Amino acid sequence: MMDTKLDILKIQALLPQRYPFLLIDRVIAYEAGVSLSAIKNVSYNEPFFQGQFPNKPVMPGVLILEAMAQASGVLGFETAGGKPKDMMCYLVGIDKAKFKQMVVPGDQLIIKVLFLKKKHNIWIYACEAYVDGKFVAGAEIRYATVVL
Repeated sequence: MMDTKLDILKIQALLPQRYPFLLIDRVIAYEAGVSLSAIKNVSYNEPFFQGQFPNKPVMPGVLILEAMAQASGVLGFETAGGKPKDMMCYLVGIDKAKFKQMVVPGDQLIIKVLFLKKKHNIWIYACEAYVDGKFVAGAEIRYATVVL
């Protein structure tokens, strides 16, 4: 993987999500068309912790999937050379999703994305999430690109 990084401003230029739904804090490395590694710092201040088991806060699995999907979107746009003004990407599939460990406040989620293939306007990625080097979740993510 190349040592190419993206800060939050570059991520915001690529993704339409904003706080509190932007779930990628930084891209720590990527190689366009190949792979990407991103960070999500999990803080107790996240709004979802108010309603997700307040006495034992746990990051919802669906938001871990969303973070993986957002990281996939960043890799897709960087692979395409940036975000075209007339194009949008939509999540169209999640396969092989699995969760092995809870993610809690104070954890740093490391998301790894591997580009698998592109078929017509569908992009397919293998995603995994880790905390302290331990696998916590994984899925295969599919996006469709749509010209506006």
